[in-house]
Amino acid sequence: MKKGRKIYKRLIILAILAYVVYTLINQQQTLNKYNQDIADLNTQINDQKEYNEELAQKQNNVNSLEFIEETARQNLDMYYPNERVYVDNGS
Repeated sequence: MKKGRKIYKRLIILAILAYVVYTLINQQQTLNKYNQDIADLNTQINDQKEYNEELAQKQNNVNSLEFIEETARQNLDMYYPNERVYVDNGS
């Protein structure tokens, strides 16, 4: 009878130990996934900050004469009087 109890106790201890190991492994995998998500989000934040800085620089340059001139030339096909513009047709 005592031998049977010892076997049951060992089985219970082994089952608890297996459960604890399984839980720890599962939690470690979850933590690794969360750390990867954090790294990805930090990368996205840095990219967005760079983009915001570029937009802020553009906003500062909007009223400059160079920006207005460049926009008029590129988007509106406007040029100074008597300015010759040559277009290469690629022939």
